[in-house]
Amino acid sequence: MCAHGNEVICRVWICAEDSHTGQGRWADKAVDACLADQVKALNAAGRLTRTCCCGHGKEDGAIILHDGTVIPTGRRE
Repeated sequence: MCAHGNEVICRVWICAEDSHTGQGRWADKAVDACLADQVKALNAAGRLTRTCCCGHGKEDGAIILHDGTVIPTGRRE
């Protein structure tokens, strides 16, 4: 688990419905540092991530993919 505010910039896919431009695009976004390697690996493998949060010790964490798959990342402590 990382401390709240400990983030790394990752290149992620923004799908058209989530994009202010109305078109899909790659963008650099802040990701919880403890999930950055997983997010990078998933995106590199073509499993595009939509959102993620480690939970910061207060909530259950998850990485959510564009296809709706939810990958649990840990339980709150």
